[in-house]
Amino acid sequence: MFVDEAEIYVQSGTGGDGIVHFLREKYRARGGPDGGDGGRGGNVILIVDRHINTLTTFRFQHEFIADNGKSGGPKKMTGKSADNLFVKVPAGTIVYDAHTDEVLGDLVDEGQTLLICKGGRGGRGNTHFANSRNQAPRTAERGEPGEERNLRLELKLIADVGLVGVPNAGKSSLLAAVTNAKPKIADYPFTTLEPNLGVAELTVDDTIVLADIPGLIEGAHMGVGLGDAFLRHIQRTRILIHVLDGMAEDPLLDFNQINAELSLFDTKLGEKPQLVVFNKMDLPDVQALWELLQPQIENLGFPVLPVSAASHQNLREMLWKAYHMLQETPLPEPIALMPEYHAQEDPREFSIRVADDHEYVVSGKSIERAAAMTWWDQPGSVRRFQRILEVLGIDAALRDEGVLPGDTVRIGEYSLEWQE
Repeated sequence: MFVDEAEIYVQSGTGGDGIVHFLREKYRARGGPDGGDGGRGGNVILIVDRHINTLTTFRFQHEFIADNGKSGGPKKMTGKSADNLFVKVPAGTIVYDAHTDEVLGDLVDEGQTLLICKGGRGGRGNTHFANSRNQAPRTAERGEPGEERNLRLELKLIADVGLVGVPNAGKSSLLAAVTNAKPKIADYPFTTLEPNLGVAELTVDDTIVLADIPGLIEGAHMGVGLGDAFLRHIQRTRILIHVLDGMAEDPLLDFNQINAELSLFDTKLGEKPQLVVFNKMDLPDVQALWELLQPQIENLGFPVLPVSAASHQNLREMLWKAYHMLQETPLPEPIALMPEYHAQEDPREFSIRVADDHEYVVSGKSIERAAAMTWWDQPGSVRRFQRILEVLGIDAALRDEGVLPGDTVRIGEYSLEWQE
């Protein structure tokens, strides 16, 4: 089953917790704080694997969750950081944020990676909170929560040449004749139900990757037939080989119709260089028609060759012509440059929503993260959280909203009681 679209959920690991601990050794009853830090949670990273050519894997697995970091230990021992989670995707995968449709990356090269979700940092142990005024702090941090994201993956095959044409024009037969690909071939329309890739060897050092795209019909750009499901796979090709069926009622009409469909789907498709091949030249009737159509196609400005997939007539010439056209055609640019990892919003921003007369909901990246990293059963950690409220201006903003003692303040998954 060829799958070229998928949606998945990814989540990086939460950092390990820092701990409150004090050194206790013989002759050192008050050795001071020595609580260790937690380890970092695992990142989620997409990586291109050339052994994968579809998104079929994601039909059976939709969630990818990295491991959490380990908690710190005594004697300033840092917890173990979690391994990164690598999710393998085929070359040609475009990664979108499923909620915003933002393009996050275009993965085209073997081994190329894209960091999708950063693992949370480990919480700090009480060692970090000691100072001259508080030499025995009972304050530590919990690990930073991991990030989560819903992704939409879209595969666009990477090939040098795309074979296009009406159903039953002979595209699959041509692909099978010039490569080791084994597409399904039969004498009826829509034999090919999924794209096929093949590599044609011209010399020891020179090869061409060809993609056989299922036949296009009128209205393909709007979803008629099989067209719009596979038209995207032509977008990455550098040139097109337009296969005309010599046995069709009007091959020139088919030619114009397919070109119109390409332009309607994507104007750049209609501008790609095309090599037109007139197939089934092993048949006498087709040979007679060729004499009439050759000048008409050439007058349209396209190079054209008579070929036969059955008898292999001119197939070598077709490949060399395509090869020379490729040398004159620039490589396609990735659809999106790989973005550096960066915050999408100011982490210090926050908002306050009054849910009812006695409940206030505070939202914001920094304050929700701080709440998640607070040990609520440690008085020192609670006091530190109160200072964070003041530094970010949330304390003053809540007072401006009219918060009173006893009211509930919700921050993330935590419900707190306001006290003066």
